[in-house]
Amino acid sequence: MEKVLALVEARLRSALGEPDARASVTFLGTDRIEVLRFTDTENGGDRPVVRYATLGMSARPMTDPTSVVADPVEGPRAELVLTVRAGLADTDKVLRPLAVLAASPQVEGLVVAPGASLDTGEPLWPGAPFTSVLVAEPGGLVPDLELGEGMDPVRFLPLLPMTPNEAAWKRVHGAQALEERWLGAQTDLRDPLRASVRLD
Repeated sequence: MEKVLALVEARLRSALGEPDARASVTFLGTDRIEVLRFTDTENGGDRPVVRYATLGMSARPMTDPTSVVADPVEGPRAELVLTVRAGLADTDKVLRPLAVLAASPQVEGLVVAPGASLDTGEPLWPGAPFTSVLVAEPGGLVPDLELGEGMDPVRFLPLLPMTPNEAAWKRVHGAQALEERWLGAQTDLRDPLRASVRLD
């Protein structure tokens, strides 16, 4: 487990640079989850972006909740990555909600995959218009990490914040339809204060 997490952290550092902060959260009956913060001042936009990446979710494979026995080797592994524009909101408060989401496979037996919605039940940070996220396709920002020895690769899943209206619309129409709405409206998904996209 520690070997896997050391490899995961090395992959995050090679893709995102050196973290400038980290915090750890431990929930009863679960392994420790860390959240690393990376600040990117060279992304070419008006403002630097801040990326928050979990570390610990991939220590064990995610197991189908209908399985009687959890396989310690086989099964999907993932970490979560959230990117927002810096300086517009107190987004560092997202550390605990992110850790809660990263612990959900251990706590609730969830298998987190692209297209899924994850709900925190509270704003992602103070004043945030988002209480849930859409899990996007991996492979762009941080490449998958091959582990070998019969283990699934670790996938780094981007999280896209959703307003309650967007989350409700996505439940009816699907993730692809919501992403097409965002694309059509040129929605800045990194804006921590953005309004909901038009859904009528």
